[in-house]
Amino acid sequence: MSQPPIRDAKAPDTDGPPALLSRGLRSPEPTDQPFGREVAQGPGGPGRHRAAPATVRVTGGRLQDDLRAVAMVWRRELIRFGRNRLRIITSLVQPVLFLFVLGTGLSSLMGRGLGAGVDFRTFMFPGVVAMTVLFTAIFSSVSIVWDREFGFLREMLVAPVRRGALVIGKCAGGATVATFQAFIMLALAGFVHVPYAPSLIFTLLGEMVLAAVMITALGTALASRMAQVESFQVVMQFVVLPLFFLSGALFPLRDLPSWLAVLTKFDPLAYVVDAMRRAVFGHVRTTPVLRTLFAGGVTWNGWTVPIGLELGITAALGAVLLGIAVYTFGKTD
Repeated sequence: MSQPPIRDAKAPDTDGPPALLSRGLRSPEPTDQPFGREVAQGPGGPGRHRAAPATVRVTGGRLQDDLRAVAMVWRRELIRFGRNRLRIITSLVQPVLFLFVLGTGLSSLMGRGLGAGVDFRTFMFPGVVAMTVLFTAIFSSVSIVWDREFGFLREMLVAPVRRGALVIGKCAGGATVATFQAFIMLALAGFVHVPYAPSLIFTLLGEMVLAAVMITALGTALASRMAQVESFQVVMQFVVLPLFFLSGALFPLRDLPSWLAVLTKFDPLAYVVDAMRRAVFGHVRTTPVLRTLFAGGVTWNGWTVPIGLELGITAALGAVLLGIAVYTFGKTD
């Protein structure tokens, strides 16, 4: 039998690296264990290979993700409004013209029949504030049509969040912008003999928020079904202008023709304007006759609707319109 060859002492050993051999060690036995995996140890030795679980979080479907989407859309509306300073200025031109040009002309006319010292602009002030909320909120909500034409709406729709969160963020942003615009108009209150009473300011601010949410939800529901910007003229002619003129912003709601009185009762903006006007005349010194004429309140078959009920109607209608906006936006392609 042939003997195995004798290995030369100076020859390198191919059984392992020289660093291990110099210490009298051998190379570890080759294994089929993939790099970076853990080996389950058991009482009998190494067990089966088990990969370390990777942490993967799927975005969407959680309340936290929806709230984050609401905040992002709301912030986007504020950034868009803040960067367009020309819009901030031009949106105040129309209310100022109504208040100081039209209001001054009507005040001189009304003063002849009501006596000296009567400023009709004091009566118009709540209506002009509501008009600012109305037009600003509608313009903010109809911007959805612009997002659709420029492709940004499609990017929003494919986001892994509920579409209702996008609607709420859009309405919150539009309502914030509309409230801010109307709050600027409050700075002109002193020029029309409306006092800067803190209680009055906070009351008007809360009523402006309710009106802004309601109008923004209405505009969002309408804009969700609009495909072109040109359709906005239809909204202006058949929705916005009737809401404004039937709200009693420019004339008292008492002693109207029966057909006009019926229409004003179906205008949701009329209840907001009346609540604002009654708050204003609660802080203005005037005669009981003028208070009844200018701030007599909306009546249902001779019964004066309380302010709390007016605000409740506004809040309830805003919630309903918000639900409709969520539903219609969910059908958007």
